[in-house]
Amino acid sequence: MTSDVRLRQVREDDLVEFFLHQQDPEANRMAAFGPADPSDHREFARHWARVLTNPANRVRTVEADGEVVGYVSAFPVDDQTEVSYWIDPQRWGRGHATAALAALLRELPRPVRARAAKDNVASLAVLRKCGFVVVGADSGYAHGRGTEVEEWLLELPADTPDLGTH
Repeated sequence: MTSDVRLRQVREDDLVEFFLHQQDPEANRMAAFGPADPSDHREFARHWARVLTNPANRVRTVEADGEVVGYVSAFPVDDQTEVSYWIDPQRWGRGHATAALAALLRELPRPVRARAAKDNVASLAVLRKCGFVVVGADSGYAHGRGTEVEEWLLELPADTPDLGTH
């Protein structure tokens, strides 16, 4: 089901696609912890300027069959590395997130952390396929839902071998 997924450096024209992807209300509800106003292009531009100019971040555009389908990223949170991803909702269910995350993980030292809303079954499946295990729980205000949301804290342990997908 997974097509030819590859990662590359983010180009400025990719941001147009990323902005369009984040306009989907269901994607924002599912992700939960997104921007306060996904339609605010100025805030989107400010956010991506910060992300792309921080040398501690690793951000990659995800392409499938030569088309931009999303991004994956790794960034520091305190003294740990955390990962995140966003795939065009029109492309969900095709294995793009799993393939992209697995590829990014091959670039990162372990351990690596991730977070997902407890009811985001699809994202939790992606993380588990890539070797992540639940190590805790947290909660926080989620703009995508307008309420407090419980989330799982996950970790790819230091002894996890480099992998494709399980």
